[in-house]
Amino acid sequence: MSASLPTPHAFLVDLDGTLVDTLGDFVAVLALTLQELGYPAVSRDFVEHTVGQGSEHLIRSCLREVGAPSERYDEAWAAYQRHYRALNGRHARVYDGVEPGLRALRATGRPMACLTNKPAAFARELLRVKGLDGYFDRVFGGDDFERKKPDPLPIVKTCEALGVAPAQAWMIGDSSNDARAARAAGAAVLLVRYGYNHGQPVDAVGADRLLDSLDDLRALLPA
Repeated sequence: MSASLPTPHAFLVDLDGTLVDTLGDFVAVLALTLQELGYPAVSRDFVEHTVGQGSEHLIRSCLREVGAPSERYDEAWAAYQRHYRALNGRHARVYDGVEPGLRALRATGRPMACLTNKPAAFARELLRVKGLDGYFDRVFGGDDFERKKPDPLPIVKTCEALGVAPAQAWMIGDSSNDARAARAAGAAVLLVRYGYNHGQPVDAVGADRLLDSLDDLRALLPA
């Protein structure tokens, strides 16, 4: 293992764009939500550039994009929640290399948490539907804490729950949100190249390691 990476005592893993490609879910749910409110769907490209900062930010951004007044947010939120519950995971797929990578992390015996800005109930259901829930000791969503990534609070609180200091943890994600949160908390930053990152190349974010596949983690783990 490279000397620049601290020995991991725990692993924090993002969900959307890191473990599961959920862009299709977001596109379908937002199309139904906006249709219900009488507006056209937003483009897939717009969704890809907007996801990652929580459902509230996504919905408000979509309302602005289609010219809907902000006063319709509560209505849009209720419709979005209803449609997401019905479609969660239906248009999503687990990325190649994810399960071998998670098995390698699990085999170290270190505690693991899935830490996402997605609402916790949706995150837990998606992990269950995709058969990934058994890898994690804890699952925390964007509504579990007062603030979301890129704020460091979710990293700090998740590490507390796992019984480790942030400096002993690896944050594995796909975006600048994950990197900024981890940096501010003092955790190591490992980013996959295939995720969303608001449509920007992740290479410029400044990670401790860039991964082409989650399976690449096996070569970085302590013996």
